[in-house]
Amino acid sequence: MMTAVTKKTVLIVLRHSPYGSGLAKAALDTALASAAFEQSFDLLFMGDGVLQLHPGQDSRVKGFKNLGRQLASLPLYEINHVYVETQALARYNIDVSKSPVHIQQLNGSEIRQLMTCYDHLMGF
Repeated sequence: MMTAVTKKTVLIVLRHSPYGSGLAKAALDTALASAAFEQSFDLLFMGDGVLQLHPGQDSRVKGFKNLGRQLASLPLYEINHVYVETQALARYNIDVSKSPVHIQQLNGSEIRQLMTCYDHLMGF
């Protein structure tokens, strides 16, 4: 007799700037690849990770792929829950109102509460 498999919930926490290392790209690649295999992931941008949401990024200067384009594809992969740390947005003066994905802003206590709702956390 087969038993139903329950999907585990996973929150990917992105804390690194978009082009300082390969971690930001690795996090997005992980989310997109996993979503292609029908795994459920949500994203949380914190600290320097909110710089990935900065509009008008020009990564060609450093020879990197533009992560903004990957962010725009999140809804195509059914990654619909994207959260961001409000304090970090304010620190870097980033306006996410024109973001290609819907972003829910959370303060510190809301982030702590959010993290308790997931089976697994993946930090990048």
